[in-house]
Formats: sequence, structure tokens, C-alpha cells
Amino acid sequence: MAGIIDLIGNTPLVELTKLNPNPNVKVFAKLEGNNPGGSVKDRASLNMIRSAIERGEINKDTRLIEATSGNTGIALAMIASLYGLNIELVMPSNSTRERTLTMEAFGAKVTLLENIEACRDYAEEKGAAEGSFLLNQFANSDNYMAHYKTTGPELWRDTNGTITHFVSAMGTTGTIMGCSRYLKEKNPDVQIVGCQPTENSSIPGIRRWEPAYLPKIFDAKRVDRTIDVSETDATQMARRLAKEEGIFSGMSTGGACTAALKIAEELTQGTIVFIACDRGDRYLSSPLFG
Repeated sequence: MAGIIDLIGNTPLVELTKLNPNPNVKVFAKLEGNNPGGSVKDRASLNMIRSAIERGEINKDTRLIEATSGNTGIALAMIASLYGLNIELVMPSNSTRERTLTMEAFGAKVTLLENIEACRDYAEEKGAAEGSFLLNQFANSDNYMAHYKTTGPELWRDTNGTITHFVSAMGTTGTIMGCSRYLKEKNPDVQIVGCQPTENSSIPGIRRWEPAYLPKIFDAKRVDRTIDVSETDATQMARRLAKEEGIFSGMSTGGACTAALKIAEELTQGTIVFIACDRGDRYLSSPLFG
């Protein structure tokens, strides 16, 4: 009999049947919202906490702290509760109410600040105090190694090694860094494509970082191509995914799907997989589905 932690990973891979513009190309969505915490961040959160415990860096007396835009916080709150750990999550004040309530339901303390940069600064300062531990997903190799160990192998297995393009939103960049490492080892010709917001676009889960806040785990050489996606395109695609494909997800998934379909239009043949990062129910109080 499996516990909740055992249900993290091995998420479904589903083919788009309505939105794909090219019959000679297959486009698949990796449904990470099927993780028990509702997002791709379950994988990294489990690996960061479990690895820190195994290394003796944290125990039940440690006060964990992390800055998050939402999904990582929910995952960390869930996993911390399973391990009996105390955690404070620092989140931008414009985050949806569903996210805050979910974290608190798992027993986490939630602190709201003006933006993600302020959250990161606050978490780094508090994490330096004795008895505290900053998980620091932006610089923690356990973040991307979660995807090297799980997501990448699943993509290779479930496409029978036929994957030609992997598309992911770039936030902390853990997903794209880990999958790139694994997929390039299996086939150096697999194209790794990241998507980021256009200038002045705000897309939850996708970032265009200022140099000072660029995640330390990010290695630009592991991304073959970057596609900019507008807030409007990401929003409209998330709505179309729900209405036309039955995939209920957030704006970052809409952004990744937009990039995947753009690539599909350019190819004569191929197999494209994009990450459907989370579920749409945590955006119901936002304008996305309003």
C-alpha cells in the first residue's frame, strides 16, 4: 500500500488531439498537476527535504524557510507536514488566496511580501539564523536532480525514446535543468526549449529574472532555444487547453503549450513534450478563469 509520498511522479503523458496544428508531429503534455500536491514542484520539494534529512542538515527541531511564488510552497508544506517539520513560506502578496489557504491547511506559516525578490531576500536573511534552514530552490542542486532522477527518465520511457523536443516554463529552472541533463545523455540531439515572459508580461511560474536574482542552478548552455511568450497568449492557451483538450491548468502551462505548438508548426516530423506544471483550480480566484 502506497503512502502519499510514493504517489509523487509517474504522472500521465497525454497527446493533444485538438490544438496541434501539424498532423506529422506529436505533441504531448506531461500532467504534473496529477502529483498529490498538485504540481511539478512536488518532485523537487521531496528531493530537497529528503536529501537534507539524509545528510543530517535538518531535523524536527529545525525551522525551515523558503521563498516561493506558490507551487513550491504548497509542495513543501505538504512534505514538511509528513516529516513532522516546521516551515515558514514567504510569498508575494498578489498570490491567489487558494495558495495561501492550502499551505496553511498543511500547517505551514505563511508570510506575504510585495514581490518574489523581496521574499527571497527575507528568506535568505531569516535562513541564516541559528536553528533555521533555507532550502533555497534557486541554488539547490537537489531541485534539478529531482528531475534528472525522475521526470527525465519518465519522458524517455513514455515516448519510447522518440522525444525530439522538450519544452518547459523557466522559473527556478530546476525542471528544465534536470530534464536537459538526462535527455541529452540519452540523445544529444533532443532539443531543450525554455519559455519566458515577454517584456512587461506577468505569468505566474515563469520569470525573466534580473541578473542579481538569476537562479544559481541555471546553466544557459543546457537550453538550446528560448521562446518568449506573452501574458495574453499564455492566458488564452490555458483557457483553450481546458475547453478543447480537457487539460485544466495554469498560465505557465499555457505558456509552455504556446511554445510547443509554435515548434510544431516549424517541423516536418517530431515528438514534442511540454510540462503541464499544475492544476487550474488554484487560479479560480484570479482573472484567468474569471
